[in-house]
This record gives sequence, structure tokens and C-alpha cells, in this order.
Amino acid sequence: ITDRRFEVAFDYLMGVCLSLPRLTGNEPLSILPLSSQPEESVGRAHYKLCDRLKLEKKQRRMCRRDPGVAETLMEAISMSTQECQYQFRFERWNCTLEGRYRANILKRGFKETAFLYAVSSAGLTHAMAKACSAGRMERCTCDEAPDLENRKAWQWGGCGDNLKYSNKFVKDFLGKRSNKDLRARVDMHNTNVGMKVIKAGVETTCKCHGVSGSCTVQTCWRQLSPFHEIGKQLKQRYETSLKVGSSTNEATGEGEISQSRPQQPPPGPSNDPIPRTMDLLHIDDSPSFCVPSKFSPGTSARKCYKDKNCNVICCDRGHNTQSRVVTRPCQCQVRWCCYVECKQCTQKEEVYTCKG
Repeated sequence: ITDRRFEVAFDYLMGVCLSLPRLTGNEPLSILPLSSQPEESVGRAHYKLCDRLKLEKKQRRMCRRDPGVAETLMEAISMSTQECQYQFRFERWNCTLEGRYRANILKRGFKETAFLYAVSSAGLTHAMAKACSAGRMERCTCDEAPDLENRKAWQWGGCGDNLKYSNKFVKDFLGKRSNKDLRARVDMHNTNVGMKVIKAGVETTCKCHGVSGSCTVQTCWRQLSPFHEIGKQLKQRYETSLKVGSSTNEATGEGEISQSRPQQPPPGPSNDPIPRTMDLLHIDDSPSFCVPSKFSPGTSARKCYKDKNCNVICCDRGHNTQSRVVTRPCQCQVRWCCYVECKQCTQKEEVYTCKG
């Protein structure tokens, strides 16, 4: 198994999903439309999609054995891409992943690379668990509850997200990576952080049953946090990402990940501390992203918000101000029955963009 398995799959799927339309947040939960083709035709389309994804042999086999896997892979990367762009929409690097920028970012060990590995593994874990509970997979269904009463959850309409199956699938799909190369170990660590954040966000939801709403019978199931919440937590870990280097364990002679020593070491033991398991890790210092480079198109002409982030986004180059007139729906009211009536309001607004 090559260490580039995850990178190759991630890179290709990201490119495919960047061509999908952006979501507004009002769409149904399923990003991909359900097919109404005959079963035989659907099977052929599923095999072709798995082959188009240019996966490695084991990954392609895992994709083809369940008709829901290919669609779930596409949904996961699309969801992860959009969440990345949402979390970084106000920053210099706004998750620009088109063309060469994506490939060059993934070749380096930046904080941004760490976030991409974490959010993509979290997206795949989240999408697979949801696909199981939604009945879109043949090899998994609802989360297996530990007691007899909870096994009736499907009958009562409460179907737990199957995180157990999802975690196993993602680990098998990504495969093991070498622990001798620092970059490989850091990438795998960040991948695991994404999966652990999903697990930490599992909540128990319960429903009462009985006469007149009494809770004589209670059914409980496990539910994942919304992916926006996962993205928010990963963004916080991005902000506090630890820069690491390599060290050698004197007892075993094997390489280990250790936090890079600051300029002024704090008092205490001299050994570099092992990073906490939920920290994102990076190796290289990030570029400024201010000017065009192989990592980003820079911030020239980027929209910013006066008195909020223009100085940061524009890298102190200043910004242009443009006035424009926009027309938007306003004073909306719900009419009987079943439609919303709005007026059209025109207003003048100012748009700020970074100077070149």
C-alpha cells in the first residue's frame, strides 16, 4: 500500500466535486439526486463511476461491492470542499483548490494541508454513517443498539447513524501508511483527528412512547453532529495547529513526532512533548497568500468587509470602494394558503475589494 493512496484519491475526487454547483443550504440532505433508472442500468453506472474515480485496486473493489459507495464518496468530498470554503471565506487563503493550487498545497505540510486532510476524512466518515442510516447502502443499516429495546428504533422511526461501520470503512479505504516518514505520519495523524472529532460529536437522541405522551417506553439512538459544527471545531484546531519535527526514540531507535521547540523553551523536562491526540499538526510554515503563487491566486480583487477584515485580507495594500444598486425581496408575508408574497426593495450598497 502506497503512502500516496489518500492523497491521490482526495486530489481526484476534489477536482470532480469542485465542478458541482455550490449549495445554498436549502437543498435536501442528499446532495446527489436519486436515480430512477432500471436496476441493471444503475448497476452498470455504479461500476463506471467507480472506474472513473481512478482509485487503487483495493479502493476500487470496495467501491464496486456496494452501489452506494461511489455516490457517498462524491457526496463526502463535495461536502468537505464546501465546508472548507465556508470556514475560510473571510481569510487570505479561502480554500482555493482549483487546478495546480490544490496539488501544490497537498505536496506541502502547511496548516492548510492539515485542515484539508482532517476535514476530508471527517466528511467521508460523516457521509458514510449517514448513508447507512438513510438506507442508501447495502452492506450497512442503522447503528446497532446495545439492548433489545433500542433494536426496535427503526420501527419507531429512530435510526442511529452507523459510526462503527463508517469508521471501519474509512480506515480500510485509506489503508495503513508508513510510520517511518514524518510527513506520512503527520498526514495520518490529521486524518485520524477528523475521524475523532466526528466521534466526539455523537449525541444521544431519545423518543418517548406511551399513553398520552407518557414515557413508559423510551427509544434512544445515536446521531452525529451537523457537519457545520464539525467544520467549526476543525477550524479551531487549525488555528492552534502545532508545528512538529522528527525525533528518535532512544529506547527503540524508531522515529517519533515531537513538537518543535519554541525559541525560549519553557521550564521543565528537556524532552520535546508528544502532541495531544486531538491537535492538528503541520511541518512547514504557511505562505502569506497575499500575492499570486503556486499555492493561491493571492488576494487582489478579493471582496472584504470594511472595518472588519480589509486590512488583513488586502495585506495592508488598501481597498477599492464601489457603489452599486441592488434589488432584493423584502417585507415577505405568508399568504393563505401556501405561498410567500414579497415586495422588491431597491437599496444602495458599497462593495470593498482589495487593491492589486
